[in-house]
Amino acid sequence: MARHITQRELRNDTPAIMRAIEDGESFVLTRNGTPIADLIPHARPAKTRRATGRDIMEAAAQLPKIDVEQFWADLESVVDYDPLRGPGEPERTDDNR
Repeated sequence: MARHITQRELRNDTPAIMRAIEDGESFVLTRNGTPIADLIPHARPAKTRRATGRDIMEAAAQLPKIDVEQFWADLESVVDYDPLRGPGEPERTDDNR
């Protein structure tokens, strides 16, 4: 539950309030009894370490094996090698170029 503080409390106790926010506490700032702002801790990104070459090699070793012949067959079935052919046009041959 966020603690309500007044504008005057924020002005007079800024260092203590900032420390409390750093420790995870939240506040609702009020002016003349009306809530005007929420003071909440900023989300901190998780600390991550950089992947090493060894990490990448170990991750790659866990990937499934690829059937290279099947890969090229699948690619051949969906790739149009004629860059000048428009969508929906029939395949061009040497006779109609």
